[in-house]
Amino acid sequence: MTEILIRLFIGKENAENSEIRKKYGFLSGITGIILNICLFLGKLAAGIFSGAISVVADALNNLSDAGSSIVNMVGFKIALTPPDREHPFGHGRAEYVAGLIISFIITLMGVELAKSSFEKIIRPDELEASVLTLIILSASVLVKLWMFFFNRRLGEKINSVSLKATAADSISDAAATLAVIVGMAVSLIFNVNIDGYVGLLVSAFIVFSGIKTAKESLSPLLGQMPEKELVEDIKNTASAHEGIIGIHDLIIHNYGVGVSYISFHAEVSSSMPLSDAHSLIDEIEKNLKEKFGCGITIHIDPVDIDDEETMKLYTDVTKAVKEIDECLSIHDFRVVKNPVGNTLIFDLTVPYKFKFSDRQIKEMAVNGIKEIDKKAVPIISVERQLAELD
Repeated sequence: MTEILIRLFIGKENAENSEIRKKYGFLSGITGIILNICLFLGKLAAGIFSGAISVVADALNNLSDAGSSIVNMVGFKIALTPPDREHPFGHGRAEYVAGLIISFIITLMGVELAKSSFEKIIRPDELEASVLTLIILSASVLVKLWMFFFNRRLGEKINSVSLKATAADSISDAAATLAVIVGMAVSLIFNVNIDGYVGLLVSAFIVFSGIKTAKESLSPLLGQMPEKELVEDIKNTASAHEGIIGIHDLIIHNYGVGVSYISFHAEVSSSMPLSDAHSLIDEIEKNLKEKFGCGITIHIDPVDIDDEETMKLYTDVTKAVKEIDECLSIHDFRVVKNPVGNTLIFDLTVPYKFKFSDRQIKEMAVNGIKEIDKKAVPIISVERQLAELD
């Protein structure tokens, strides 16, 4: 069914195209609005007829989902607005903002439903559970399961955070409705009113879904660590060019799906002519732009690989650093030679939440270097990894 709708309303166009992305967003939004309003009306009627707060809660949850679909559509429209003077990097992050708004709606609805359910526990009403109500709820579970697979497929097609969040919300809705069915069945079979408790369970599902959606939407807005697979791909693509010794200080700025800017330092031999190094970097930038569709800036770092003393010191210092912890690494290694004692200048990269403080790491590195060369003067800059290169 999903593939039929995609072919009918979108076709086989490239999903990376901005206009096609908008079509995917609108297809998800319209489908969500229609189905959720139908579910809301059906469950509301069943809830009023049976007097079950858990069913009414589930109905209002579907109404909030319809509102979320509208927010999603607006977010997609804003996200695809071309760059302007105020927003030169475009408006792609509006899609994440839409996901964040959706999470607030979901969470707020869950909290309100929890209050109503708690009141029902204290002052329970008599239920009139019926087979028709159970049929309506069972049909709702099937619809929500289909919406989960539908939105997940669309989200994978265009790598959309908000559509994946919508899919996650659908599966939690299906679980919540299933809990309501169990509660209604217990009422029918054993004549025990657990409606308020089931309503509380449903509200917990909703709040959990809202918090999870908020986390997934907020993380890229705050600036999250890039995926390790992407980092490895960038590293391998750059290092495949002859003349590149290594790369470090990789930074990836994400301004929305398909809009990213990459920068890093590329190490080349200090003996390479500047014009050749410039041409090499131009070629790498061109390849990365074509492969990842990104903005790219590369800084050249000359490395004195032809000087045996420098390379020996680099090897010895690397070994000393690795003895502190295997996850540590060094780069931008330079040696200022002096008869009194060589000055060793380098950056020491450590992961976040490392077991030692920057001061402790620096002290241990200096002590390790002094064991190699007592006259050496280490000048160390400790920095955190912005991407998992090692």
